[in-house]
Amino acid sequence: MIDSIRRTMLTTGAVATVMTAAPRVFAQRGGQGEAAMGMYQKGDVHVHFEEAGSGFPLLVIAGGGLNSTIAGLSGPLSPFNPMVEFKGEYRCIAADLRNANGGQSSGPLEIDRSWDSHTDDHLGLMDHLGIDKFMVLGFCIGGPFIWNLLKRAPDRIVAAVLAQPSGSRPEARDFFYDGNMKNWGPELVKRRSDLTMETVDKFLTRMYRTDPDFVFTVSRDFVRHCPTPVLILPDDVPAHPYAVAMEAAMLAPKAEVSMFPWKEPKERIPLAVRQIHSFLKAHRPASA
Repeated sequence: MIDSIRRTMLTTGAVATVMTAAPRVFAQRGGQGEAAMGMYQKGDVHVHFEEAGSGFPLLVIAGGGLNSTIAGLSGPLSPFNPMVEFKGEYRCIAADLRNANGGQSSGPLEIDRSWDSHTDDHLGLMDHLGIDKFMVLGFCIGGPFIWNLLKRAPDRIVAAVLAQPSGSRPEARDFFYDGNMKNWGPELVKRRSDLTMETVDKFLTRMYRTDPDFVFTVSRDFVRHCPTPVLILPDDVPAHPYAVAMEAAMLAPKAEVSMFPWKEPKERIPLAVRQIHSFLKAHRPASA
């Protein structure tokens, strides 16, 4: 469902009142051209974020599954760092995923709203930065998150880039459930006395087993009728199935696709980044 209440608050200017009365944002900005960082708080949720550059807003979602962190953008799981590549033209914003091990964001495990709780954080952060419309670029788990953003707030997302998006393979429906039960869950429970593996199991079951097909967050019919321009850079590893990425690209009416493979040899990565630049520039609002 479209988050119309949030949208209305932004367009009427009421967001300023909400920022003062309820959630809080603690931010520390550097000098001109330097990164800014802060902590957005809403109730029991704390989201650590960083910004770099200026211009039209670009939300960046790191890969790494449920351990998605800002630090991961400069690590081996990220073919390139969007915060570096795009800060010259865009206001780049990235955040640690709620409850990512190694990150600084935290909050409850909302069992019945596993995907939506994270989307709440993405939209909430943009709200409290005073941002209405924006573009988004995401790796890995960023793929399902982007589709959910397009479902929840289609009037706010101008264009989206899905790099090596994750998806569900028929021959390995429990791939993400098993991996997170083995790696993410135990580490989270170690540092959170309020959580148990039983809670983690319920959360992951809702996230990856309740609707284990395609891209987890939306249906093929949704993608087929999605009006937002998307650029898909497919991968071909167990967590990022090529077939799912290409099926989404074939279904989406305004989809573009990169060369494949685009990460190997590494000399191809700058070409892919160049294509992303062209795609974002083509869909950036003229007034930005």
